[in-house]
Amino acid sequence: MTAAHSNRWVLLVTVAAGLLLITIDNSVLFTALPTLTRELEADSTQALWIINAYPLVMAGLLLGAGTLGDRIGHRRMFLIGLVVFGTASLVAAFSPTADILIAARAFLGVGAAAMMPATLALIRITFENERERNVAIAIWGSLAIVGAALGPIVGGALLAHFWWGSVFLINVPVVIVAFIATLSVAPEIAADHSKPWDLWSSILALCALSGLVIVIKEAAHAHPSWVLLGAAMAIAAVASFLFVRRQSRLTFPLLDFSLFRNPALSSGVIAAAFAMFAIAGIELVTTQRFQLVAGFSPLEAGLLVSATAVGALATAWLGGAFLHRIGLRILIAGGLAVGSAATLLTAYGLSLGLTWLIAGMALTGAGLGAAMSVASSAIVGNAPVYRAGMASSVEEVSYEFGGLLAVAILGSLLSALYTWSIVLPQGTSEIARDSIFAALTLAAGDVENGPALVQAASAAFDRSYVVVMHVCAVILALGSIATGALLRRYGPGSAASAYPSHLE
Repeated sequence: MTAAHSNRWVLLVTVAAGLLLITIDNSVLFTALPTLTRELEADSTQALWIINAYPLVMAGLLLGAGTLGDRIGHRRMFLIGLVVFGTASLVAAFSPTADILIAARAFLGVGAAAMMPATLALIRITFENERERNVAIAIWGSLAIVGAALGPIVGGALLAHFWWGSVFLINVPVVIVAFIATLSVAPEIAADHSKPWDLWSSILALCALSGLVIVIKEAAHAHPSWVLLGAAMAIAAVASFLFVRRQSRLTFPLLDFSLFRNPALSSGVIAAAFAMFAIAGIELVTTQRFQLVAGFSPLEAGLLVSATAVGALATAWLGGAFLHRIGLRILIAGGLAVGSAATLLTAYGLSLGLTWLIAGMALTGAGLGAAMSVASSAIVGNAPVYRAGMASSVEEVSYEFGGLLAVAILGSLLSALYTWSIVLPQGTSEIARDSIFAALTLAAGDVENGPALVQAASAAFDRSYVVVMHVCAVILALGSIATGALLRRYGPGSAASAYPSHLE
């Protein structure tokens, strides 16, 4: 047995630590955002970009980072990513202004983009036995869910005892330990310098995603800038067209679209994107609702949404362990269907009581945990080993794109619905329509109309919350239908991978 084989489970723990950092940073600001907005005096646009700068840059660079890892070695990419991530965390922790924090968050996205494809590619290459690989990827996937749920809890716990910069500073010791462990256990994999790396394709992908996010955010404004909206639409469309055309002409593209001809791989992409869309959206709007309307502390709000992780853990681990018996179709399409129904229970739990809401979130996590645990196996297991970096990037872009769209679409939808639906008490300033933050601030200084304004703002926010939860349920139902059709030949006992290890 080689040293790489004997250390493969230690390697799994090491790369999982890096993944946990990445996913925690994706959601850590859900509970910290109100505090950051107040301390840095950020306006609503800056607040949204403080959250979105990180996943946007990461999603835009992931495809390039994956293929660059194929060229220079995934171990080296993981180490580089750790250094960048740790440095950016220090800058973010001590940012004096909102703009510097946004820049630091973007730099964090660069480090995360370097790390993420390397984590899954190292697992794909190191675990040669398909069943062991499925279990390892299931553990990897479950940690992604745990990280997403831990983010709000970590943020809330740190804010209860330390200043807001601690939510970033906590990354540094983990980065140091992971760096040392990687040097010790990660295998040296021969780099393939014959494959060129196309920076221009990465820039086009980043421009396309940035334009799309700006379109979504601007379209949701009560008074959008039509010039900005039109320019962003043009940038997104042109960059997308140029990216697709360039990939078809490159000998070594960042994204080989022929991968998507495999129905299992395509279903994995849909499951990853739709599940993360729902999880990120539910966590974002739920933490905001219970802090702003119910008066929860950041820690209490974080503990509330952790119900999704509790529900997801068991199904995520069991899904990977029994994939060979249950099959992709039941786990992916069935998991998304359960998540859809449970999301409706969560929405109605707002009026039925907190117990019902928590039960709905736990059931949502159980359904999505099953789907997400094997979505990664469906993607990575159905790409040839020489496309390990590319397949890993596709998998992670699916997750990040889903989370990014959730914040952009559902965050903007929540804000727009609030603006459109609030019924202001007579004599109240129209500024209260801008956001619930503005309404609560005005109410605090208005003895006469303050209580009525708080009641009106809370009712409008609750109505908006329920609509957003219904949107999540519909998205998951559509994902279940689509993946069920794609996976009609992947029932119990069918092979999950088109590339078992003995054929590679």
